[in-house]
Amino acid sequence: MISKAFAEEALCCALSGGADFAELYGEITRNNVVTMVDGKIERANDTLISGVGIRAFLGTRTVFASTSDLSRDGLMKCARAVAAAIGELREDVHVTLRERFLPNLHPARIVPSSVDAKERADLLRRGCFAAKEYDPAISQVTGSLAGVDHTILVANTEGLYTTDRHIRTRIGVSAVASGDGINQSGSAFPGAGLGLELFDRVDPRDVGVEAARQAMVNLRADYCPAGKMTVAIENGFGGVIFHEACGHSLEATSVAIGASQMAGKLGEKIANEKVTAIDDGTIPNAWGSVNIDDEGTPTQRNVLIENGVLKSYMIDRLGSRRMGMPMTGNGRRQSYTYAATSRMTNTFIANGPDRNEDIIASIENGLYCRKMGGGSVNPLTGAFNFAVTEGYLVRNGKICEPVRGASLIGTGSEILQNIDMVGQNLETAQGMCGSESGSVPTDVGQPLIRVSSITVGGR
Repeated sequence: MISKAFAEEALCCALSGGADFAELYGEITRNNVVTMVDGKIERANDTLISGVGIRAFLGTRTVFASTSDLSRDGLMKCARAVAAAIGELREDVHVTLRERFLPNLHPARIVPSSVDAKERADLLRRGCFAAKEYDPAISQVTGSLAGVDHTILVANTEGLYTTDRHIRTRIGVSAVASGDGINQSGSAFPGAGLGLELFDRVDPRDVGVEAARQAMVNLRADYCPAGKMTVAIENGFGGVIFHEACGHSLEATSVAIGASQMAGKLGEKIANEKVTAIDDGTIPNAWGSVNIDDEGTPTQRNVLIENGVLKSYMIDRLGSRRMGMPMTGNGRRQSYTYAATSRMTNTFIANGPDRNEDIIASIENGLYCRKMGGGSVNPLTGAFNFAVTEGYLVRNGKICEPVRGASLIGTGSEILQNIDMVGQNLETAQGMCGSESGSVPTDVGQPLIRVSSITVGGR
């Protein structure tokens, strides 16, 4: 991608403005996606992204620039721009890089771009047709199959010169059910840090059936009542609640500048003692896993909350300087055009002590959230609002009729204290997380949990 000699020269130039540290991030990423609408291929795209980002530090001051010109002249022009923004140029700068090899914890067998688009389209077609054939009320089906082949180079003035390659594959099917002038939707989007061998473990037809099933449940559902309720949130994508309402508040991006509800609370009890939350970028072939983060730091298992006590944050290089704490392998970015910031990888609430059947049986009147959707959150206050994409009323310890239009409203600190039962069926689900450094793949997860009291928006 970029020779060691060129990288050394560019880093020397970036340091020449008086910086105390500089890094170079190179990227070559091949994305391919096939999309289908109502049984017909809409498009098959294959795109290539390549470029370099150069960043220099002077204490906690940073300057970042990027370029798609990978020639020596392009690198030097980018590095000179960074140096000039830091301060006065000087000549007495020397950098020696040493190549470092790391074990690959996430091997892939079938690179998606190496497989003909027709074969990939056939896999997607199976999922879309299964959704369409699920019920006559299914009026529209859309789908996508995406593959990513992502190679990075990280070099810095501490002498690091290393590369990493990561493959990801994801299939998604969305279905719309129609009847009596009403349209309702459902979707499923499984993925992993694998090539097309993903389909050795994921049947596209099951993905389509799940999307259609959700749509049909919502079509036949009445509106959810509103008010304070006891709520059970199912595993998998239910973990988006912790990810958004609490996870972002544990990233150094907000913690280091005091813009987080969790700033300054290390060692304090911030959650029910049944809650243990972990961010782990080392899980083999998980959607959010990488061997190294986008600053060259090996990923690790970070216990964020242990038995209700705040144990650690997720820290990138700039956050480490600001907070005086070690980096945790959470520096991530969408592409070379972004500077890395602290981001989650695979973040989940661990299994707890409660039996799942006891959680449902304990609810006299409440809501069972089988599937969660997206929402919004303010990291400073932790205030959130999330859609429930598949929900059921619970009466006398029994799951009853489905309801639609529900949302969960609260704050991260409140929900952490109110999680009073944690089940034992931990499962993760895949998503894309957006923040200051762009959109990155993350896993969210949890077992079934019970929230003793939360505001449910509805009708």
